[in-house]
Amino acid sequence: MTAYTLPEPHQRPAAEPNTVYTVASGDLRPAANVTCWPTQEKLENDLTAALTELGRQIRRGHAVDETKGHGFIDSQRAGIEVFKNLPSDAPLIVVEGVWQYSHHVLAGLRSHRGPILVVANWSGEFPGLVGLLNLAGSLTKAGRDYSVLWSPDFTDDWAREGLRTWLETGTLTHDTSHVRPLPPLPKDPETELGVALARQLREEKAVIGVFDEGCMGMYNAIIDDEFLNPLGIYKERLSQSALVAEMQKVSDEEARAVRAWLDHAGLTFHTGTDEATELTDAQLLSQFKMYIAALRIADDFGLDAVGIQYQQGLKDTVPASDLAEGLLNNVQRPPVRSRDGARELYPGAALPHFNEVDEGVAVDSLITNRIWTAMGLDPATTLHDIRWGEEYEGRFVWVFEISGSVPASHNGGYHKSYSMRQPPMYFPLGGGTLSGVSKPGEIVWSRVFLMDGRLHADLGRATSIELPEAETRRRLDATTPQWPIMHAVLHGVTRDQFMARHRANHLNVAYAPDAETADKALRAKAALFAELGVEVHLCGDVAWSA
Repeated sequence: MTAYTLPEPHQRPAAEPNTVYTVASGDLRPAANVTCWPTQEKLENDLTAALTELGRQIRRGHAVDETKGHGFIDSQRAGIEVFKNLPSDAPLIVVEGVWQYSHHVLAGLRSHRGPILVVANWSGEFPGLVGLLNLAGSLTKAGRDYSVLWSPDFTDDWAREGLRTWLETGTLTHDTSHVRPLPPLPKDPETELGVALARQLREEKAVIGVFDEGCMGMYNAIIDDEFLNPLGIYKERLSQSALVAEMQKVSDEEARAVRAWLDHAGLTFHTGTDEATELTDAQLLSQFKMYIAALRIADDFGLDAVGIQYQQGLKDTVPASDLAEGLLNNVQRPPVRSRDGARELYPGAALPHFNEVDEGVAVDSLITNRIWTAMGLDPATTLHDIRWGEEYEGRFVWVFEISGSVPASHNGGYHKSYSMRQPPMYFPLGGGTLSGVSKPGEIVWSRVFLMDGRLHADLGRATSIELPEAETRRRLDATTPQWPIMHAVLHGVTRDQFMARHRANHLNVAYAPDAETADKALRAKAALFAELGVEVHLCGDVAWSA
């Protein structure tokens, strides 16, 4: 008999019969939650109508907060409290009409015992499908079973049938026949190169600089050292406060030299004078100081790649990091010298930057940089959000759209690129993008992710195509017009196959001058990953023999 007062076990309610429970994970930023709430309400109403027709009762797992002006779970603590009062064995749907922070609901989903379905609206303007893909990647890393489904409004037969299947069986399986294991490596110069570069990396090792790990709840984007170190990759953990401190040491004269270089290269800045809504010269000066500071810190620590998290912390301190990130990823960029002026830092080279400190992208970008450089190709690489897509003239054309910057070479150069103010809803202190329309050409796409306790890499081929200006405009206006866009056609992968398989909201892309060279680069990349012990999957139509 103990003398201590023991906590009373928490009693969850029992699941009501014939009832499906729902939750909605939201943003950490209040402005985003309030702005996006009407869209979320519409999606939930659409879903409720579909489930009601299928004979189910819907119970929302948490109330709308009239004071806050939305009904999203807006923090990890809020999510834990919500799940404490949900029947743990009930069928549960996570409904996502907008971008969301996965860690808000991950604690509850990890211990939930009932079947889980994640659904999203198929919309460019309000990217619930981007939130779905991140939560899917996070649940995959966590080893939690789940199903996914998407629809514009859940009135289409495909989505209705998917709902019916999940309700009756507790699971939903999509076609992923486009994915196959890596076949035996052909003996050719590309696979020989990949194997040699892998052995060099493992032996000589590389360091990636991480300015504050974990961004916007993306649990899937954090890769533990135990998975990275066997590849020869080690993290240097850095603080964003150190980046700000270093920015304060950069002179206005040095920052203006960066601006002059970019003006001469032809980059167009869409500037104004209203700090709240327009891109200003003062915001740009701060961004150029960040670019210089990042390179100097990278030089201090001997970094091979760098990632700036930005959203937690820096968004309330300095303008957006995006412009600096796009510059770092391009081989041709404004020169930066060491603090004493004696050396140019990383001359004639890109310093791979992994946006939003996505460490799957870090591994991918580092390896892409080494292979593409060794093959004499432009190593400029970037992640994109898998934002949305629609058919155009009989082909499904994806909108790949990173939230701020791409290397200028992807747009065809600085003279075809422009900088606009980041949206105030996400970027209260402004700052410019490095935007443009990705040039037509052959690309290799890829994603490194954690599943079943080990690293995997999906590799595929695609073509970045040119669309008429009016269609490009329509797609930009339907999404976020300030951000860079790529019109991508995946080779041998349908929309739904890609959605069903992809384990992240991001993917990496890199260009090759022609299809044959892209195929060679993909083989070298596959060989490198395989030599490092990463489980490689080929997705869609991939030419494997030389």
